Amino acid sequence: MRQVALFLLVVACALPPPAQLHAQALSRAQLLSAARDVMSAAPFVAFATVDEQGRPAVRAMDALAPDGDLIVWFATNPRSRKVSQLRADPRVALHYLDADGPGYVTLNGVARLVEDPALKAGHWKEAWTPFYTDRDASVILIEVTPLWVEVVSVPHGANGDPDDWRADIVEFVEGSSGCW
Repeated sequence: MRQVALFLLVVACALPPPAQLHAQALSRAQLLSAARDVMSAAPFVAFATVDEQGRPAVRAMDALAPDGDLIVWFATNPRSRKVSQLRADPRVALHYLDADGPGYVTLNGVARLVEDPALKAGHWKEAWTPFYTDRDASVILIEVTPLWVEVVSVPHGANGDPDDWRADIVEFVEGSSGCW
Protein backbone atom coordinates (compact mmCIF):
# COMPACT_ATOMS: atom_id res chain seq x y z
CA MET A 1 0.00 0.00 0.00
CA ARG A 2 2.86 2.38 0.81
CA GLN A 3 4.40 1.68 -2.59
CA VAL A 4 1.15 2.58 -4.34
CA ALA A 5 0.82 5.81 -2.34
CA LEU A 6 4.45 6.70 -3.08
CA PHE A 7 3.94 5.98 -6.79
CA LEU A 8 0.83 8.18 -6.91
CA LEU A 9 2.67 10.97 -5.12
CA VAL A 10 5.57 10.78 -7.59
CA VAL A 11 3.20 10.82 -10.57
CA ALA A 12 1.20 13.73 -9.11
CA CYS A 13 4.37 15.74 -8.49
CA ALA A 14 5.55 15.11 -12.06
CA LEU A 15 2.36 16.56 -13.56
CA PRO A 16 2.11 20.26 -14.26
CA PRO A 17 -0.61 22.14 -12.34
CA PRO A 18 -4.13 21.41 -13.74
CA ALA A 19 -4.46 24.89 -15.24
CA GLN A 20 -1.40 24.19 -17.41
CA LEU A 21 -2.43 20.69 -18.49
CA HIS A 22 -4.71 21.84 -21.30
CA ALA A 23 -3.31 25.31 -21.87
CA GLN A 24 -3.00 24.91 -25.65
CA ALA A 25 -4.75 22.45 -27.94
CA LEU A 26 -2.45 20.55 -30.27
CA SER A 27 -2.99 20.40 -34.01
CA ARG A 28 -3.93 17.18 -35.79
CA ALA A 29 -0.34 16.84 -37.03
CA GLN A 30 1.05 17.34 -33.51
CA LEU A 31 -1.36 14.78 -32.04
CA LEU A 32 -0.49 12.25 -34.74
CA SER A 33 3.21 12.84 -34.15
CA ALA A 34 2.74 12.31 -30.41
CA ALA A 35 0.70 9.16 -31.08
CA ARG A 36 3.37 7.79 -33.42
CA ASP A 37 6.10 8.49 -30.84
CA VAL A 38 4.19 6.75 -28.04
CA MET A 39 3.27 3.78 -30.24
CA SER A 40 6.82 3.36 -31.59
CA ALA A 41 8.39 3.45 -28.13
CA ALA A 42 6.05 0.91 -26.52
CA PRO A 43 7.61 -2.56 -26.32
CA PHE A 44 4.20 -4.26 -26.45
CA VAL A 45 0.61 -3.31 -27.20
CA ALA A 46 -2.65 -4.51 -25.66
CA PHE A 47 -4.61 -5.94 -28.60
CA ALA A 48 -8.37 -6.23 -28.00
CA THR A 49 -10.83 -8.19 -30.13
CA VAL A 50 -14.45 -9.21 -29.57
CA ASP A 51 -14.93 -12.86 -28.58
CA GLU A 52 -17.76 -15.23 -29.52
CA GLN A 53 -19.91 -14.03 -26.60
CA GLY A 54 -19.40 -10.36 -27.47
CA ARG A 55 -16.90 -9.80 -24.65
CA PRO A 56 -13.55 -8.06 -25.04
CA ALA A 57 -10.58 -10.41 -25.44
CA VAL A 58 -7.27 -8.70 -24.72
CA ARG A 59 -3.72 -9.94 -25.12
CA ALA A 60 -0.23 -8.42 -25.25
CA MET A 61 1.36 -8.43 -28.70
CA ASP A 62 4.52 -7.27 -30.44
CA ALA A 63 3.75 -4.91 -33.31
CA LEU A 64 5.66 -3.22 -36.06
CA ALA A 65 5.96 0.52 -35.53
CA PRO A 66 3.01 2.35 -37.10
CA ASP A 67 3.45 3.60 -40.64
CA GLY A 68 2.78 7.15 -41.81
CA ASP A 69 -0.99 6.57 -41.76
CA LEU A 70 -0.81 4.93 -38.30
CA ILE A 71 -1.51 1.50 -39.81
CA VAL A 72 -0.12 -1.22 -37.54
CA TRP A 73 0.98 -4.75 -38.50
CA PHE A 74 1.18 -7.90 -36.35
CA ALA A 75 2.08 -11.52 -37.01
CA THR A 76 0.25 -14.44 -35.44
CA ASN A 77 -0.52 -18.12 -35.75
CA PRO A 78 -3.36 -18.65 -38.25
CA ARG A 79 -5.00 -21.07 -35.79
CA SER A 80 -5.07 -18.60 -32.89
CA ARG A 81 -8.32 -17.52 -31.24
CA LYS A 82 -7.76 -13.93 -32.33
CA VAL A 83 -7.85 -14.97 -35.99
CA SER A 84 -11.26 -16.65 -35.63
CA GLN A 85 -12.47 -13.63 -33.62
CA LEU A 86 -11.29 -11.25 -36.35
CA ARG A 87 -12.99 -13.32 -39.05
CA ALA A 88 -16.26 -12.91 -37.12
CA ASP A 89 -15.77 -9.24 -36.16
CA PRO A 90 -12.84 -7.17 -37.45
CA ARG A 91 -13.24 -4.34 -34.91
CA VAL A 92 -10.19 -3.96 -32.66
CA ALA A 93 -8.68 -1.63 -30.11
CA LEU A 94 -4.96 -1.25 -29.53
CA HIS A 95 -3.70 0.31 -26.31
CA TYR A 96 -0.15 1.62 -25.88
CA LEU A 97 1.25 2.99 -22.60
CA ASP A 98 3.43 6.09 -22.93
CA ALA A 99 6.93 5.00 -21.88
CA ASP A 100 7.76 8.62 -21.03
CA GLY A 101 4.35 8.93 -19.30
CA PRO A 102 2.02 9.70 -18.00
CA GLY A 103 -0.12 8.94 -20.99
CA TYR A 104 -1.36 6.47 -23.55
CA VAL A 105 -2.60 6.01 -27.09
CA THR A 106 -5.68 3.95 -27.88
CA LEU A 107 -6.24 3.17 -31.54
CA ASN A 108 -9.70 1.96 -32.53
CA GLY A 109 -9.74 0.39 -35.93
CA VAL A 110 -10.53 -2.41 -38.32
CA ALA A 111 -8.33 -5.46 -38.79
CA ARG A 112 -7.64 -7.29 -42.03
CA LEU A 113 -6.06 -10.75 -42.18
CA VAL A 114 -3.25 -10.98 -44.73
CA GLU A 115 -1.77 -14.19 -46.15
CA ASP A 116 0.07 -12.76 -49.17
CA PRO A 117 3.77 -13.85 -49.03
CA ALA A 118 5.02 -10.56 -50.50
CA LEU A 119 3.18 -8.55 -47.85
CA LYS A 120 4.51 -10.91 -45.16
CA ALA A 121 8.05 -10.27 -46.36
CA GLY A 122 7.46 -6.51 -46.51
CA HIS A 123 5.86 -6.27 -43.05
CA TRP A 124 8.13 -8.55 -41.07
CA LYS A 125 9.97 -7.99 -37.80
CA GLU A 126 13.09 -10.12 -37.34
CA ALA A 127 12.19 -10.60 -33.67
CA TRP A 128 9.21 -12.70 -34.83
CA THR A 129 11.37 -15.24 -36.73
CA PRO A 130 12.08 -17.61 -33.78
CA PHE A 131 8.34 -18.07 -33.19
CA TYR A 132 7.48 -19.21 -36.71
CA THR A 133 9.02 -22.20 -38.47
CA ASP A 134 7.86 -21.15 -41.94
CA ARG A 135 6.74 -17.58 -42.54
CA ASP A 136 4.70 -18.53 -45.60
CA ALA A 137 2.82 -21.40 -43.94
CA SER A 138 2.81 -20.74 -40.18
CA VAL A 139 2.03 -17.01 -40.11
CA ILE A 140 -0.89 -14.76 -40.87
CA LEU A 141 -0.48 -11.01 -40.69
CA ILE A 142 -2.97 -8.66 -39.09
CA GLU A 143 -3.18 -5.18 -40.59
CA VAL A 144 -5.00 -2.66 -38.39
CA THR A 145 -6.27 0.50 -40.05
CA PRO A 146 -7.30 3.25 -37.63
CA LEU A 147 -10.77 4.76 -37.48
CA TRP A 148 -9.74 7.09 -34.64
CA VAL A 149 -7.08 7.44 -31.97
CA GLU A 150 -7.16 8.85 -28.46
CA VAL A 151 -3.95 10.52 -27.38
CA VAL A 152 -2.84 11.48 -23.89
CA SER A 153 0.85 12.26 -23.46
CA VAL A 154 1.94 14.87 -20.96
CA PRO A 155 5.51 14.96 -22.36
CA HIS A 156 4.06 15.83 -25.79
CA GLY A 157 1.54 18.34 -24.41
CA ALA A 158 -1.45 16.15 -25.31
CA ASN A 159 -3.23 16.44 -22.00
CA GLY A 160 -6.92 16.06 -22.82
CA ASP A 161 -9.73 18.04 -21.28
CA PRO A 162 -9.02 19.11 -17.67
CA ASP A 163 -12.71 19.05 -16.72
CA ASP A 164 -13.92 15.66 -17.93
CA TRP A 165 -10.51 14.04 -18.65
CA ARG A 166 -11.59 13.24 -22.23
CA ALA A 167 -8.55 12.43 -24.32
CA ASP A 168 -7.65 14.35 -27.46
CA ILE A 169 -9.11 12.43 -30.42
CA VAL A 170 -8.02 12.29 -34.04
CA GLU A 171 -10.55 10.79 -36.43
CA PHE A 172 -9.45 9.06 -39.63
CA VAL A 173 -13.08 8.38 -40.62
CA GLU A 174 -15.36 11.31 -39.88
CA GLY A 175 -17.88 10.55 -37.13
CA SER A 176 -16.21 7.24 -36.24
CA SER A 177 -15.24 8.09 -32.66
CA GLY A 178 -18.88 7.96 -31.58
CA CYS A 179 -19.95 4.85 -33.49
CA TRP A 180 -19.08 2.15 -30.95
